[in-house]
Amino acid sequence: MNRRQFGGLTLSTLAGLSGASLLQRPAAAQAGGFFFKDGDRVVMIGDSITEQHLHSNYVESYVVGRFPGWNLAFRNAGIGGDTSTGGNGRTQRDILSFNPTAVTITFGMNDAGYRYPPDQARLDAYVKGLQGMMDQLKAKNLRVAILSSSPVEKKEDGKALEGYNQTLEIFAENAKKVATANGALFVDQFHPHVTTLQKARDTNGTMRINGGDAVHPGPSGQILMAWAILKGLGAPALVSSATVDAATGRAVSAVNATVLAVHKKPKGISFIRADRALPLWIPEAARSILPWASVVQDLNQYPLTVAGLPAGDYRLLIDDEPCGTASAAALSSGFNLATVTEGPIARQAAAVQAAVFAKNAYFHDQIFRGVVLNNGVPADQKAAMIAERMKGMPALEQAIRDNLSLRPHRFELVKNG
Repeated sequence: MNRRQFGGLTLSTLAGLSGASLLQRPAAAQAGGFFFKDGDRVVMIGDSITEQHLHSNYVESYVVGRFPGWNLAFRNAGIGGDTSTGGNGRTQRDILSFNPTAVTITFGMNDAGYRYPPDQARLDAYVKGLQGMMDQLKAKNLRVAILSSSPVEKKEDGKALEGYNQTLEIFAENAKKVATANGALFVDQFHPHVTTLQKARDTNGTMRINGGDAVHPGPSGQILMAWAILKGLGAPALVSSATVDAATGRAVSAVNATVLAVHKKPKGISFIRADRALPLWIPEAARSILPWASVVQDLNQYPLTVAGLPAGDYRLLIDDEPCGTASAAALSSGFNLATVTEGPIARQAAAVQAAVFAKNAYFHDQIFRGVVLNNGVPADQKAAMIAERMKGMPALEQAIRDNLSLRPHRFELVKNG
């Protein structure tokens, strides 16, 4: 990872200033029971909802930003209209050929046939397809998470959990049985998602929050999916935290960050903070979901706590750039920097996500759809075409790593008035 300098200091230099700083363990030490690990090669396979590469991009953006020192590779293998039967048939081509270490499987939407009540033959085929995939993946000792399908958000009035969603709930129960029987992780994204849809309907019966269409969520619904999936995978909420005392001009504590050079100011305080992780960027198109789900609370805890400030409102500047306002009361209880959508840290998190989107769009358009699934390309030419187009991937992967390069930032709080 490249080390950009800040006033002659790099993160490596900061690590040696134990007498002047508060240095905590890197983010990897906080990974705990998180499903993904350093060194993972991840395949996320599913149907058209996966092929949208929206929630999968948000998941990837979270993981690389939260653990920027990890060596990771993600591939999306979603195909519109697919079922677990299709997934079973293409496990070798679309999963095992990537030599993965971790796999997520998300089917069910098409398997259930958009029918209520459920069709037993379709349910049996769904279970058989999942089991066939597990038989192949277990043989390779891979880490596997089977995910329930997301719910539909019907346009009609009525309860969120009725009609086809009742069918999908039964399919989710059977996905859990397959996962449990095979020692895989089961992630229930269905119930957190459908509960959130119901909360919106309870507030306003005409409220629809997913975006997109009934089956394919837009950015807001896909952030909701990513939230439920990441929670189910055991993703840690904390980005980093730092506490300083404005009255004494001292750093008090830090987790996954370094704090130093704390200076009392006539109207506030300044300090240098070097974080070891980035928050998940939530694009503007997806933020409408935030009042309905605890996405920020569960995935983006990035507190700055400042004790000893006189009452009033304070302008937050990061690297001398205005980034918002917070009250002394909010700062004393822990102001969540993940809610700041301006400034250098927000731009970096957005740039990481943009690089993830660019990499996955290239892979999907030029390689997966462009060659692998393209019946217009002769079978005997596919391997050579894939190899040629794969030459574009390293630069796109490097762009993600470049945007992950962390550096210290100068924070300043200045009282208004």
